[in-house]
Amino acid sequence: MSETNTLARSMHDLGAAVWTGGSLMGAIGLNGASEATLDARESTRVANAGWSKWTPVNLAAIGAHVIGGIGLLRGNKGRLVSQKGAMTTNVTKTVLTAAALGATAYSRILGEKIMRNGDVSAHSGVDPDSGTPDDVAKAQKQLATLQWVIPALTGSIVILGAVMGEQQRPTWAASGIARRLLPN
Repeated sequence: MSETNTLARSMHDLGAAVWTGGSLMGAIGLNGASEATLDARESTRVANAGWSKWTPVNLAAIGAHVIGGIGLLRGNKGRLVSQKGAMTTNVTKTVLTAAALGATAYSRILGEKIMRNGDVSAHSGVDPDSGTPDDVAKAQKQLATLQWVIPALTGSIVILGAVMGEQQRPTWAASGIARRLLPN
């Protein structure tokens, strides 16, 4: 493996950034815009159409993030074992990534459930009204929470990526290795 991981790091970081940014845009822009429809039956259709167009891009971003992450793990395996704190940060980031993947997949399942019901009355893509069928309303309420959980998780992944980058600075790396070798 080469001494630099520019491609892997770029895929990993850009994938996480797109995943985070797209999720935020969807929560704020797309779901917010679905409130502005003139006919309450169009709210879910508009939101569903937008999320359906976003899904392939989001999938590509997530794939780039995961593939880049695997490349970074391979390139940094020695540092993860020898530098104190590096493994803990990496495990934390991996757990957050798994949680974000689960939340993203579940939100897509909920979105598909809403789409199968066709044009139903609602205030927005994530806010039911009195005419929204019960199963759709339940899915919308869950999506109303997940729309904020996903960018919170993916944003945390971006932050931990920055922490891991800082851990690679020579002074931090040297002190982390020294603390691992000389614990007291």
